[in-house]
Amino acid sequence: MPDCHASLTDFSPHAGPGAWQASLKLGFRRDGAVTRLAQREHRGPLRVQKPLYPEEPAVCHAIVVHPPGGVVGGDCLAIDVHAGDGAHAFLTTPGAAKWYRANGHVSRQQVALQAGAGAMLEWLPQETIFHDDVDIALDHHVTLAADAAYLGCEIFCLGRRAAGETFTSGRIAQRTSIRRGGRLLWWEQGVLTPVRQHSPLGLAGRGVCATLVACGTPLGADVLAAVRALDDGAHFGATRMKEVFVVRWLGDDSETARDIMLAAWRLLRPALLGRVACEPRSWRT
Repeated sequence: MPDCHASLTDFSPHAGPGAWQASLKLGFRRDGAVTRLAQREHRGPLRVQKPLYPEEPAVCHAIVVHPPGGVVGGDCLAIDVHAGDGAHAFLTTPGAAKWYRANGHVSRQQVALQAGAGAMLEWLPQETIFHDDVDIALDHHVTLAADAAYLGCEIFCLGRRAAGETFTSGRIAQRTSIRRGGRLLWWEQGVLTPVRQHSPLGLAGRGVCATLVACGTPLGADVLAAVRALDDGAHFGATRMKEVFVVRWLGDDSETARDIMLAAWRLLRPALLGRVACEPRSWRT
């Protein structure tokens, strides 16, 4: 995997012919009662068209668009987001991300999220669909000031269930870290293969997994009880630690995963960020 501390524009020299090398750098700044998108730089097919304010001026929504519509073997995507002191940024996507077969080349995505003093950062892309025979390296790293907060969710779908495709070959490597006030609070890494998908120590044969992580002010036992009440009888769990709250779901249906994660987010957002949930319109279109 690439060094997570490398520049987000330093891509692998071994990308396949015609592969996209795309980067997006966003900076959000608090200006009085408004969070503004003060920096927007892109290279290749990664864009944010305009800032949106569906709830109030203090919260700036941005929809990250990848115009090709899918990631092929050798593509490298890098997203760098910084929310300045007191800013509140919400990032999502207009639709599901699709990762196609490797064709002999590794596809990569590097996400670096930073939040300054008193800032709030939400990362809620729609689901990610991995086609059969992918070879992918994912890096996701969050750096928070001591009093900043983060809410992030990922939904992974292995194979195209509607098309009858399963995950019979391929490799998905992932690293995730969260640091707050200079301290490492969360570190997770793993490699998912078809063997591990079907292992009872892996995904137990399921094709969809979802994880929501909240980091910030410790949440109470009442919040934990409310989230655990969302259990739909599938493989579901919620864990409360001192500054980290984690929700996981495992099943076979991406729409159910989305509903469960959004329900958990509706409970966690006001408790952690002090704001009533404002569901992104793109999630329902």
